[in-house]
Amino acid sequence: MQPGRTCLAIILAAGEGTRMKSTRPKVLHEMAGRSLLGHALAAVSAAGADSLVVVIGPDRADVAAEARRLAPQARIVVQAERKGTAHAVLAARESLAEGHGDVLVAFADTPLVRSETFAGLRGALHRGAGVAALGFEARDPTGYGRFVTRDGQLEAIVEHKDADAATRAITLCNAGLMALDGKHALTILEAIGNTNAQNEYYLTDAVEVGRRQGLTTVALIAPEAEVQGVNDRAQLAAAEADFQKRRRLEAMAAGATLVAPETVFFSHDTRIGRDVLIEPNVVFGPGVSVADGAVIHAFSHLEGACVGANATIGPYARLRPGADLAEGTKVGNFVEIKAAKIGEGVKVNHLTYIGDAEVGANANIGAGTITCNYDGFFKSKTIIGEGAFIGSNSALVAPVTIGAGAYVGSGSVITRDVPPDALAVARGRQIERQGWAAAFRAAARARKAAV
Repeated sequence: MQPGRTCLAIILAAGEGTRMKSTRPKVLHEMAGRSLLGHALAAVSAAGADSLVVVIGPDRADVAAEARRLAPQARIVVQAERKGTAHAVLAARESLAEGHGDVLVAFADTPLVRSETFAGLRGALHRGAGVAALGFEARDPTGYGRFVTRDGQLEAIVEHKDADAATRAITLCNAGLMALDGKHALTILEAIGNTNAQNEYYLTDAVEVGRRQGLTTVALIAPEAEVQGVNDRAQLAAAEADFQKRRRLEAMAAGATLVAPETVFFSHDTRIGRDVLIEPNVVFGPGVSVADGAVIHAFSHLEGACVGANATIGPYARLRPGADLAEGTKVGNFVEIKAAKIGEGVKVNHLTYIGDAEVGANANIGAGTITCNYDGFFKSKTIIGEGAFIGSNSALVAPVTIGAGAYVGSGSVITRDVPPDALAVARGRQIERQGWAAAFRAAARARKAAV
C-alpha cells in the first residue's frame, strides 16, 4: 500500500434477507461465531480501511447496533429507498466527498472474502486503475453479471437480465466487490443511470462510466468459493463449511494435529499453537487460545477460554468463558470450568464443576467436587491454595478459602475457610447397627406375605 493513502470502505448491509425466513436481519446471522457483517468489517479493516461506512435499511437499529459494537468509529447511513447498488453506495455521499485515496465497496453477505483480496483491489488502484472490480470463474454463471474484457482491460459488467446470448456465454462473472479511485469515485457514481431491465442504479455500470471518463478499469479474479454470497440457510451452511475447511488447513499448516479434521469446528478468532493435538468432535467457540503442546481430547467444547502449554483437556470437557488454565493442567472427562483461574499442574480429572474460582498450582480436585458459587442473587468466589487436596464428592460453598496444602475429606460440605495444611471434614458421623438390615428384610417379607 502507498504510505499515507487513506481508504474508505463502504459496507452494504441494507438487504432484507427474506429468503432466510427469519425475524433477524440476514447480516446478523453468524458464521464461525461472528455475524456476517462482522466478517466484512474485519476484512476491510485488515486491508487498511481507516474510515468505515455501513449502509443499512430503514428501521434497522439492530444492524446499526452491531456495526457500532464491532466498529465504534463507523458511520451508519440509511438507504431509505431500494434503487440498486450504486444508489446504496451513494448513501455514503458525505464520506465519499471527503476525498479518500481509495474507496472499497463490500457486501455484508459475502463473509469469506479475505483481507488480502481487498488489499489486492487497493493495489490495482495504486498501479493506476480508476476502477477495479472483483470477478470469478463460475461453474454455473446463470444469474450473475458478466465481465466483458479486451486486451487486459475490463470494458463492462453486463447484468444477466440485460445480456445477449453471446455475453451470457461468458463464465467470468461479477463478485460485486469493487474499488474506486477516491478522486473520481463520486463523479463516477453520480453519472450512473438506471436504463436497464430493473430500472435500478447498478454499481456495475461504474466500469463503463469510468472508461468514458478516460480511466483505466481492470478485473481481479478470486476463487468462486471465496466470493460466495449468503442468501438463505443452505448458503449460510455452505459458507460455514468452506470457512471451517480453510481454517482446519491453516491450523494444520501451522503445526497442529487434527485427528479427524472434518469433525473439528473453529471460531473466527481461535488461536492454536504448535504441536497441539485435537481429537475428533471438538468445538471451539469464540475467544479461545490453545498454547503449544496442549491436547484437546474428543467431544470437548471450549469458549472464551485460555489453555496453557502442555495442558490436557477432556474428553467430554466444557470450558466456559473466563476459564484460564496454566501450563500442564489436567481437566478430565465431564468437567466444567467457568470464570476460574487454574494454576500450573492442577488436576481436575473428572465429574467436577469449578466456577468463579482460583486454584493454586499443583492442587488436586477430586471427582464430584462442586464450587457452590451462586446463591440465587450473587456470585461468590472460591479460592483453593497451592497443593491443596479436595476429596471426592465435596461441595465448597463460596465465598470460601481453602489454604495451601490443606486437605478436605471426601463427602464434605465446606462452609468456612480452611487454614493452610489443615484437615477439614464436614459430614455426618457414620453410625453402624449390627443386624439391622437382616431384621428389616425379614419384617418386610412378612408384611408382603400377609397382603
